Amino acid sequence: MDLLTMAWRDVGFLHWPVEPEVVAATLPDGLSVDTHEGRAWLGVVPFEMADVRPRGSPLGRSFGELNLRTYVTDGTTPGVYFYNLDADDRLGVSVARRLFELPYYRASMTVRRRGDDVRFRSQRTDGRAPPADFDATYGPAADSEPSTPEPGSREAFLVSRYRFYVADRDGRVYYADIDHEPWPLQAGRVEVRRNELFEANGFDDPVGDPVVHYSPAIDVTAGRLHRA
Repeated sequence: MDLLTMAWRDVGFLHWPVEPEVVAATLPDGLSVDTHEGRAWLGVVPFEMADVRPRGSPLGRSFGELNLRTYVTDGTTPGVYFYNLDADDRLGVSVARRLFELPYYRASMTVRRRGDDVRFRSQRTDGRAPPADFDATYGPAADSEPSTPEPGSREAFLVSRYRFYVADRDGRVYYADIDHEPWPLQAGRVEVRRNELFEANGFDDPVGDPVVHYSPAIDVTAGRLHRA
């Protein structure tokens, strides 16, 4: 049963490859690293959560969101595992923590658009987690057009995920399913001025430039949380 509807707009996907054992050491029991061609991935994803509402409600909320994530499986179904989700919405953070056990934290954010450029700045203000600032400008690469990722491709591995997993303070694993059309995905570009998400989550700073993709928008529904 769908619980929430929303749109994700101006989504930037910034991904760095890492050794699988780096990710494996951070996962709760019941989840294992999902890899593509032998590599695990850590992704920083800034975007706007737009018109978030309970299904059937006429009123929605919009705010910036920023997450650090990786890719996992429970042995049957692949999905996303979140280390943090920072959001510029006090109510949204409270509801997400209560309904989905998600590691949401309050942050002050600005999302400014100029042509194809999206300037995204975030400063965590939530005392439940270490400070984490982020400042980047991203957008579609020149002459890039949206297309659907090919099954089995690196692009599909990184973005075509319809389940997320979380763990509570006692290490119990939960999951929820989401639904949306295939991503309209483009090659992207980014200038990262500050990124403290890795350090805030106990990772070394990434080496090299990220693999960058961009998506203009997609409509999403999210279901209820279940015990894994």
